Amino acid sequence: MMQQSYPGINPAIAEWKGQEITNFQEELLKTVNAHISEKWFYTHIKGASQNLPRIDVLNLLSKYAGYSNWDDFKFKNQELFPQPLSETITPLNFKTPAIKSGNRFFILIPVLALVIVCIFYGLFKLFNTREYKFSFYDADTREPIANTKIEVRLLQDAESPVTGFCNADGSYLLKTDKSIVTLVVSATYYETDTIVRILKKMNRDEIVNLHANDYALMIHYFSQSKVTDWEKRRSAIEKIIADDAVIYQVSGKNGLTGAELFSKNEFIDRLSVPTGSLKNLEILDTKFKNEKIIMLRFRIKELTR
Repeated sequence: MMQQSYPGINPAIAEWKGQEITNFQEELLKTVNAHISEKWFYTHIKGASQNLPRIDVLNLLSKYAGYSNWDDFKFKNQELFPQPLSETITPLNFKTPAIKSGNRFFILIPVLALVIVCIFYGLFKLFNTREYKFSFYDADTREPIANTKIEVRLLQDAESPVTGFCNADGSYLLKTDKSIVTLVVSATYYETDTIVRILKKMNRDEIVNLHANDYALMIHYFSQSKVTDWEKRRSAIEKIIADDAVIYQVSGKNGLTGAELFSKNEFIDRLSVPTGSLKNLEILDTKFKNEKIIMLRFRIKELTR
């Protein structure tokens, strides 16, 4: 929020001074209707006070960071704390009667530093989260790929990929605080591609060109067109499919899925016979080797009534 209101502000909060602190005070007043003094800022952020902030200050800073209160912040950021803070922080005055006064300084300072770091880490994450729009275009026609199923998988370090789908206009919205993202994009009749992008906060509209899967389009064309020369159609298809290609049709009905395997000749025979169901043939996936299809997965879409 601070970087949205003041794009040029120093990202190192501990180095704020003067007008930057004043701007932060105004942001707090506008956002959560609360105020912290400049003295408090210098004491707890820039200084080395042995006293922990009051719980009400922690609550208002947590609200500013987008959480309900301090407890909500701790619950949603448990990985930031080596142990539950309830064991080290007591509400309002943070009394620690079991700690001897001579050791209080050495115990409270690390705890205080951890609390402040956690709060401002949450603020930093919030400030740097942006929404980016990825628009997918045909690399040849330069037109948006609209009304087509486009699957986008966001690859993450040490985590499972997150899968989503584009809108009907061929756009995909992504919220992230990362500066570099890796996307694996799959679309019907387009080659699967891995996209790596360095995100720019000042320009959040990204354009991605996808290359058509020419072989899949060719088979789709044959299934849709009215061809009278069946031998010519068969010869053209034979040239683009490997002799040992794995070809299978997937189907789903009443929640059950299945697959039917075809040899190259069986699949070409099916394409060579002019049946109405061919017009609903959809190529789902293809793999290539030596410029020939070695794997093809398709389905016959059910007609909607």
